[in-house]
This record gives sequence, structure tokens and C-alpha cells, in this order.
Amino acid sequence: MNSSCLLNGYADGRYVLPPLPYGESALEPLICAETLYLHHDKHHAAYVAGANAALETLQLISEGALSPAHAENACRNLAFNLGGHILHSLYWQNLTAKAAVHVPEGELALAIETAFGGYAAFVKIFSAVALAVQGSGWAVLGTDPVSRRLMITGICKHHEVLVPGFCPLLVCDVWEHAYYLTWSNDRKGYVNTFMQHINWPVVSERYEKFLRHEF
Repeated sequence: MNSSCLLNGYADGRYVLPPLPYGESALEPLICAETLYLHHDKHHAAYVAGANAALETLQLISEGALSPAHAENACRNLAFNLGGHILHSLYWQNLTAKAAVHVPEGELALAIETAFGGYAAFVKIFSAVALAVQGSGWAVLGTDPVSRRLMITGICKHHEVLVPGFCPLLVCDVWEHAYYLTWSNDRKGYVNTFMQHINWPVVSERYEKFLRHEF
């Protein structure tokens, strides 16, 4: 996924925590400042650290310093933590303090019309998926690598039930740490407000890069 937010998540051979593109109180009432701080500076940072630790373990195995018996757990940890790093990097960028563009436009709007029958239907399906994710996970708008059409899916944790080659364009974090301090157990209120804070120009840019085979 060749987008600027992901390139900012890797430097000098290590995964790094990309800075937020706005202040900690910028996303209120969607996300309060305390939630944003904990989510970015603690949770996301932990996934970055976990991904680096898993890579280091695999490197030690390749050098013969660790037994190959550690490989299975290291690969599982890498998938979980790197998945979390990637999805969070996309999430921060596809949110905006106040949406200047409240609906998708251009090629993305046409693709949404083709795939779902219009923007209102997209909102209904995306919201339903976000509310249906059991436990910890994500609702994601992305592209099917076979048909190259848009599809909406739920991802458990950061990496499970994930279609190989699937390209995420818009992600909504429905782990409880994403919204609980602000919304308590009202996931529906969080999801409804999330839809009003989507940075559609960023999502459209991702889709256009996909169409140009830049993802």
C-alpha cells in the first residue's frame, strides 16, 4: 500500500509511529482528546513496538541465534502487530476534524454507485458491518483483488478474516479503546459520528492510486 501515511510508518529499517495530522482535541466530539492520546501514543505505539520485536526475533532465527521453534509465534505476532500498525496509520489519515466534502466524488462516487447502489446504501451497509463486528476489529471499505470492485468487510483483530490482496481504502476502528472513553458502550453513536468525519479526498486519492496500480 504505497500511500504517504504508510511510508511515514517506516524509517531506517524499523517501523515507526507516524505523527497525527491534527491536534489531540481536533476530532471532538467523535473522539475526545484523552482517547486520541491513549489510542495513538499508547495503543498504536505498542503495535509498532510489537512488529519490530517480531522482526528482530525472525532475524535472530535466520542468524541461528534462536531456535526455529520460535518462528510460528513470531510470524503470528508480526501479522497481528503489523496489521494494527497499517490499519491505524490509514485510520488517522481518513479522519478529519470537520468534513469539507461530506460525500465521495469523482471515480470513487461512481464506484460506490456501481457496487452498492448509491451513497445512502453504502452508509447503511458500512455502518451495519461496523456494528456487527464481534469483539475487537474493523469495518473496512476496500477493493476485491479479483473483480477490482469495491467491497465492505469486517476484519477481526487486525488481520483475521482478511482477503489476500484486499486493498483497504477507508477503515473504521471498532476496538473498544477507539471509542469507549467518549461513547461508553454506544458503538452506534460512535459509528454514526464517524461517518461525518470521513476525509473523503484522502479516501478518493487512495482509490485513484489503486486504479493507477500504485497500490
